[in-house]
Amino acid sequence: MRWLLLYARSRQVPTSAAAVALVASAVWALTRGDGTGAREVMDPTAFFVLAAGVAAGSVGFGGQDLALDRTAAIRWAPRRAAHAVLVGAVAGAALLAVQAVGPTFAPTEVVVRDSAGLVGLAALGAALCGAQLAWTLPTGWLAFTVLVPPLPPTTVGKAVGWMTYPAGTAASTWAAVALLVVGGALYAVAGPRR
Repeated sequence: MRWLLLYARSRQVPTSAAAVALVASAVWALTRGDGTGAREVMDPTAFFVLAAGVAAGSVGFGGQDLALDRTAAIRWAPRRAAHAVLVGAVAGAALLAVQAVGPTFAPTEVVVRDSAGLVGLAALGAALCGAQLAWTLPTGWLAFTVLVPPLPPTTVGKAVGWMTYPAGTAASTWAAVALLVVGGALYAVAGPRR
């Protein structure tokens, strides 16, 4: 059990968890009285909660000494994959917790899909740019989603704008799954870039 505590500390998990809790608490405090009706698509507030949670967790995708990580006599791939999945799960759980005690921003299926896609982007960012810049891809995708006008509802439009489509949209779901699988596999196998 001691290795798990050491791993969590070296990956800045307590700080990341505090940041996720702070963002979720702030969103809850600022939106307590805003509409609690069910939604088919995500409220833009949910985009920010998920992206902030994933960005906070992605800071820990690399340790303090990358050379030490690469020379350690343990298998890193399962640990990296579990870490990435856990970051996505915590980001999604934070949004679902806010929804449980406050307004509904999106259905559970959409929260799961979008957190999976965002953590896949963060893992891809860690593998391509390094752990310090892993947050850039999910944040960039968030900016694209919020600032670019809605794309036409073609298959390509639904795949590119996967964050904004309702649950059950096949192209959006497959785009998020592809991001999770490709980003997660590349990060698990190669690790963060130096």
